[in-house]
Amino acid sequence: MEEKILKAKRGMDVLIYSIIAYVIAFAAMIYGGILMDEGRTYGIPLFVIGLVWICIGWLPFLGLRVLKPQEALVLTLFGKYTGTLKGEGFYYINPFSVAVNPAARTSLRQSGDVNSEVKPAISVSSTGSVSVAPADKKISLKVMTLNNNKQKINDCLGNPVEIGIAVIWRVADTAKAVFNVDNYKEFLSLQCDAALRNIVRVYPYDVAQNVDTTGDGEPDEGSLRGSSEIVAERIKGEIQSRVNAAGLEIVEARITYLAYAPEIAAVMLQRQQASAIVDARKMIVDGAVGMVEMALAKLNENDIVHLDEERKAAMVSNLLVVLCGNKDAQPVVNSGSLY
Repeated sequence: MEEKILKAKRGMDVLIYSIIAYVIAFAAMIYGGILMDEGRTYGIPLFVIGLVWICIGWLPFLGLRVLKPQEALVLTLFGKYTGTLKGEGFYYINPFSVAVNPAARTSLRQSGDVNSEVKPAISVSSTGSVSVAPADKKISLKVMTLNNNKQKINDCLGNPVEIGIAVIWRVADTAKAVFNVDNYKEFLSLQCDAALRNIVRVYPYDVAQNVDTTGDGEPDEGSLRGSSEIVAERIKGEIQSRVNAAGLEIVEARITYLAYAPEIAAVMLQRQQASAIVDARKMIVDGAVGMVEMALAKLNENDIVHLDEERKAAMVSNLLVVLCGNKDAQPVVNSGSLY
């Protein structure tokens, strides 16, 4: 169902005319009553007309609607979709039109539902009585943020990962949002979960060998931790393809939380620490070997001392122990001959 913009009358004009009509009706009743007391029969029609208007004249007031900026009303008349009222202002519509918003009472973890001034839909008083507040049938056209709950998903290597996303969205087509799905807010939340699970299982948490994340058949370095922008863009496209039928537009999607699941977090931390230690040791050894080579080259170049192969091996061993050791070396002073 496509959206149809409804052109409504100015509400202020109808309000003024209705009030004037009430004043005239009261005046007609009073004047007709006076004429009837005087025995004049033409006072009866005036009295009846005034009485009838007073009885039914409140109906136009039911058609008055006030819309704030970025709000819309989806209207139906006896079950038939008549159009969507958009744009801020004071309007008059058919008094028998009904506003429809199936997600009016739905509260998710999103920016549009966080409002301390709005009373809860269902409240319980101190005496135990339950009262139901009327739901606002207006549909917000503002850009809103949905913070979905964190999910535990297995990445492409089978490691359980906890991930959370924030989806920035807005209603683009009010008719589709109201009539194509049962509840567009719950529908969006469900599709976010499904899209997130579908994309995360393609990537490893960290860079892994022989993993194809792009689908071109070639291994790449894509990962959830290192390619967050690419992953977020793919999640956005996946969600958008799923919510087109509901008339929703996904503006942006961002990863807000990413971590290993608690059951493997400690093991993965040890693995990362071991990898960091190995990389650090490799760097230290490379630097120590370079310094030993430089020391031997300087000794030979300046002809300071002549060392045979055995002494060179001992010197290299001592330098490597000093340079690669975790603790400070204890020097031993040799006061005798070198040989």
